[in-house]
Amino acid sequence: MTEPDFEGARTYALMRLAQELPETVTYHSVHHTRDDVVPTVERLALAEGVNGEDLLLLRTAAYFHDLGFVVRREEHEQAGAEIAAKVLPQFGYTPAQIDKICRMIMATRIPQSPKTLTEQILADADLDTLGSEHFWRQSEKLRAENEAFDGPMSDVQWYMTQVTFIENHRYWTATARALREPRKQQHLAQLRKMLEHALRQAEMPVDEQS
Repeated sequence: MTEPDFEGARTYALMRLAQELPETVTYHSVHHTRDDVVPTVERLALAEGVNGEDLLLLRTAAYFHDLGFVVRREEHEQAGAEIAAKVLPQFGYTPAQIDKICRMIMATRIPQSPKTLTEQILADADLDTLGSEHFWRQSEKLRAENEAFDGPMSDVQWYMTQVTFIENHRYWTATARALREPRKQQHLAQLRKMLEHALRQAEMPVDEQS
């Protein structure tokens, strides 16, 4: 069986992300895919012993996991899986391989429910930032993106959203838990303090805040 044209598929996904995403998509950008998720996928795969065809399919899924954003924001995982199913045959991927890739893409949907190790790795890589040193910068980008689509949020609303999300999140692979869980918990503790402060500020009379 001939090897799929991974480089062709990769180039296709990156080109569409770079050219078709609106400027308002500041978090789920080409940088998120290329500079955050893909390197994390490769690091986790190495640590978890994933190689060969499984690694090739996992890397392909990583490049396509947010491509659905070029079509729509809601249910973008489904849109991305549909794009992958449509275009990957051109790059020599078999139906069975494409099915695995689509399942990996769908495993990033919130709430996450990955079944296989490769699905778990992509799910963990997609939310790696929660426990990374880049969390606060990425958080600002996500807030800007959400406000561009949904309108302004108060600090109370934003911190509450973040606290709830992180409280309900889990890393699936042992590697991600070891690497990211401690710092994620630090971020959660800081966010709780920020939420408490924002709530106190919101309750103050306006003249006391100046």
